[in-house]
Amino acid sequence: MAKQFDCQFIPAEKLAGYASFLDDCSKQVIDNLLWSSNGYFPTVKFSMAYTDHGILLKYFVKEKYVMARHTQVNDLVYKDSCVEFFLSFDNGSNYYNLEFNCIGTPYGAYGSVKPYRAELPANVVKQIKIDTQVINADDEGFTEWEITLGIPFSVFIYDDIDSLKGTECKANFYKCGDETPEPHYLSWNNILSDEPNFHVPEFFGMVKFV
Repeated sequence: MAKQFDCQFIPAEKLAGYASFLDDCSKQVIDNLLWSSNGYFPTVKFSMAYTDHGILLKYFVKEKYVMARHTQVNDLVYKDSCVEFFLSFDNGSNYYNLEFNCIGTPYGAYGSVKPYRAELPANVVKQIKIDTQVINADDEGFTEWEITLGIPFSVFIYDDIDSLKGTECKANFYKCGDETPEPHYLSWNNILSDEPNFHVPEFFGMVKFV
């Protein structure tokens, strides 16, 4: 059974402190470890809300190997310590994938499954407000980092979105690090696939904007 959760609305008067609001929101766990032979299992959670103008999303990550080599918009950030958000407004036929490494370098694309996808223009991806925080490693060598994202509706250029209230969208949330010392793939909603592939909208869960 696919996962689902209710995404809460934040009124304008509370937007000034939305990062702390997301700290206090109920968190979803990205807890499906996929295609793993080493058992390495970072701890990843996220919280999400929405406003009159966009989506707010915050990831909370604890992992052993924090790596960021890609610094330009639409670089291949999935090779670094990376979190991802895939969202469809048409029941999975087409979807946006937004990806961010631990220093906040963004990547965005849209379309149906590979290879029928197109990168979002850099000037569109740059509209996403990104704030990152890396916390020092603990005694066991694990580092915590957080990334807060403000994604305006204008990023969804292939859809005419002026409000999400009362809608349901298909989505999935991921953590990966293809070229880190211990490559890993985690998903919020489970994926049944023999090979590493996040581009499987049939395995998206559901987000209800209440």
